Amino acid sequence: MSSSLAARFARSPAGAFANADFFRLWYAGLTVFMVRWMETLVMAVFVYQRTGSAFLVAMTQMLRLVPMGLLGAFLGVAADRIERRTALAISTVMMGGSSGALAMLAWAGHLEVWHIMIACFINGIGWAADNPVRRVAIGEVVGAERMGAAMSLDVAANNGSRMLGPTAGGLLLASAGIASVFTLSVALYVTSLIATLLLRYRNQHAISGRISVLARIAEGLAVVRQDKRLIGTLTVTIIYNVFAWPFTAMVPVIAQGNLHLDDANTGLLQSMDGIGAFLGAIAIALVARRTHFRTVYISGVLSYMVMIIVFALLPNPVAAGVALLAEGFGGSGFSIMQATLVYLFAPAEMRSRMLGVLSVCIGFGPIGFINIGLMADWLGAPAAVVVTGIE
Repeated sequence: MSSSLAARFARSPAGAFANADFFRLWYAGLTVFMVRWMETLVMAVFVYQRTGSAFLVAMTQMLRLVPMGLLGAFLGVAADRIERRTALAISTVMMGGSSGALAMLAWAGHLEVWHIMIACFINGIGWAADNPVRRVAIGEVVGAERMGAAMSLDVAANNGSRMLGPTAGGLLLASAGIASVFTLSVALYVTSLIATLLLRYRNQHAISGRISVLARIAEGLAVVRQDKRLIGTLTVTIIYNVFAWPFTAMVPVIAQGNLHLDDANTGLLQSMDGIGAFLGAIAIALVARRTHFRTVYISGVLSYMVMIIVFALLPNPVAAGVALLAEGFGGSGFSIMQATLVYLFAPAEMRSRMLGVLSVCIGFGPIGFINIGLMADWLGAPAAVVVTGIE
């Protein structure tokens, strides 16, 4: 291979996989994503079948986001102080322990809604740590020039799991019960932990001095205030997580309450969003260049908003699935670019803190989940989705 072809390959999405540590970080994320989407579906179905409340279904999603708002900035600072491989391993063990506890309760026949709610909050802590820990590690492993391609591959893994996770969760729930889903979760977490422990990567930027945690958070916020690009990116993230993302909690409610689907087909319908997002992520990885990133970010948010309204208004499951496919394709632009742009705009020594601030902005999501949950109990889930999309 000539030097020019080798350089082109190294910058390509496929070239990122030549880096063993990138592959380990990517795989660790893939398995956690798979568990997340599998459990999101089965928890929502379990809570809806037990309570009949769309609001409580929305709360299962909301509780996953609360730690981002409460702890995101602190986790961003902590990520600079703790070796990232260790932090990632701790997070994986914590989430695996939560799923293990749910599995034991389910096998014993004692699983209750409040157990699900506690587990959602615990898993939300691990989710909040993903941006300042694993994704910063990805950037440092592959370098800034390949961050867009690497993040496209990472989001493709997330979206691939959004295809497989709900489908697998729905089929397992229908055929073997909810305990089998949580047991599979534990097995996947074990493989994620193994990949993490095999990492050779270590932090590039070591903390110096004795500046307090609050002072370091203040430094990060000062950087945001001085950069209009960061302000814009983070503002769009807040808008998306308050008015767009919460609709996902209503998909199982609409599937079972309005489209009258069983558990397996509910999982299949929810996976359509992931299929579209996976295809979108692959397209972005192959086509998008750094000059396109901001356009992809904004157009992705706008198309997502429009398609969630279309989905809610369709009475036919097949048509609703096509709308979710299109929504996922557009949403992939947002998912890839929110972390990529913040990483690229932030000073190198501030990236963990900036991605911690990003987690805080994502943590505004509970406002949206409360909003859509209350409206769904009042107006019905389809109307609630339409209203939030318009908002």
